[in-house]
Amino acid sequence: MKYIVVDLEWNQALSSKSPVFNRLPLHLRGEIIEIGAVMLNDDFTLGDEFSIDIKPVYFKKMHYKVKKITGFDADRLSRGSSFSEAYERFHAWCGDDVTFITWGCDDQAILEQNIIIHDLFWEWIKGWVNLQVIYNIQTASGKTQKSLATAMEHFGIEQTRTAHDALGDAYNTALVSTFLDLKEGLRTYQDADRILSEMEAEYAAASSASEDPNAEIRDFSQMSYSNYESKAAAFNDPEVSGVKCPVCGIDMAGKKWLNQGDQRYINIFTCETDGSFFVRLRFKKHSEELLWDVRKLIYPAEKAHEDMYRDKLKQVRRRGRSHSKHKKQNK
Repeated sequence: MKYIVVDLEWNQALSSKSPVFNRLPLHLRGEIIEIGAVMLNDDFTLGDEFSIDIKPVYFKKMHYKVKKITGFDADRLSRGSSFSEAYERFHAWCGDDVTFITWGCDDQAILEQNIIIHDLFWEWIKGWVNLQVIYNIQTASGKTQKSLATAMEHFGIEQTRTAHDALGDAYNTALVSTFLDLKEGLRTYQDADRILSEMEAEYAAASSASEDPNAEIRDFSQMSYSNYESKAAAFNDPEVSGVKCPVCGIDMAGKKWLNQGDQRYINIFTCETDGSFFVRLRFKKHSEELLWDVRKLIYPAEKAHEDMYRDKLKQVRRRGRSHSKHKKQNK
């Protein structure tokens, strides 16, 4: 089985009531104008690349929004291959035993629609994997959709390829996959919805217990800090990153701050007298001032909190090993 990271760019109709829809067997959401792909090696490192422009036959005039985002113009479109030719060349490059990896689900639906309107076959396409789901599980980000840019920022990946270019986005998606435990993510992919639901239930229970003064877990403390130019500046403030024991008031020793996703960070601090405390920082950015506020929550660490921190730390270490291996192979 080969895994290929793919991204598509497509043009849209200028109007939902365009007469072109009368010539089609379905309401075409978008006509593909570019295919970009990166083949993963057996060890999930980045391998060969593929890119091809496609000349549209239904949505011939560029939608102004698509033109602005992709930079495509009429001249570039006119020099593209036909969809049938591009699809045949893409198939030849991929081979028959292949699963596509995408960021989100839109690419699958668009490709299937384009195959239908051109009366081509897709028996060689074995399956699809939404990397966004694996990312959400392994970064504890919940079920909400995250942009590719958010994932790159999360892992500190520098933007070296053009965004909203099919090959550029496929390459960046493939880079994100190297920071994840892709083998494990693929193994458990069929259970992803159940895993995410269970994770959300666990985190919701932990959060409600920590924020409810009447809950069984009590002695919870909270404090707020404001107006930091960056998250790094906030972490450099010992008032934010340091924690005093809520019981005796001494400075406690903490572990490594871990990014939980969704602008949340977690840590475990320990007092030799009063035990361990689970600490969560939540960052929020002012939309106008572009400054960060921080809310700190401190409450006694239960087994669920210890397990959450340990599992998150394992994920970080796996990503670190994968990233180091990837850098060595590219030297």
